Amino acid sequence: MHPVAIQSPNLNYIVLALAMLFKGAAWYFALTEFTKAKGKWGYLKAVQRGKDPSMFVVLFEDSAAMLGLIVAAAGIFLSQITANPIYDGLASIIIGLILAATAAWLAYETKSLLIGESANQEVIQGIRKIAESHRRIKHVNEVLTLHMGPDFILLNLSVDFDNTASAGEVEKAIARLDRDIKKAYPKIKRIFVEAEALR
Repeated sequence: MHPVAIQSPNLNYIVLALAMLFKGAAWYFALTEFTKAKGKWGYLKAVQRGKDPSMFVVLFEDSAAMLGLIVAAAGIFLSQITANPIYDGLASIIIGLILAATAAWLAYETKSLLIGESANQEVIQGIRKIAESHRRIKHVNEVLTLHMGPDFILLNLSVDFDNTASAGEVEKAIARLDRDIKKAYPKIKRIFVEAEALR
């Protein structure tokens, strides 16, 4: 209601320095864990293709916080040396924009995981190759996948079986297919096979 200009910014600098120290340590640990988890992917690709939001949400939040602290310190410093409080106000607005942009990006990246997202193309192509390598399977029609969680993939597979295959042979082929796919991709927990005859 009655704003006043900063008289002595020393306390502000101390608070910001401590915040940078603690948040910087958290950011470093988050970056280290993200680097380990991303594997061979680049940073941006890991965010886009990762299925575990916790892998990058903490790093994004810490990065936004660090950037906000730097902007706050710059705003206070510019207000101090120019004796113009407008820089402190502008810093607050910029921090708000940083947080809004971070929230929007996180919402965009995690939206598909909340409503269901298919497995990566490499996994889908790998499943197709495994199915096509089985002797009794003549053609793979559809490979439909759905992430139920970061480490839980549901698979629905539509395949054409050889007309000469008996019910017992089809049953054994499905059991082998289930075993081979789960061995190659442990995140696939449930597999439904839609068996069709070759036309």
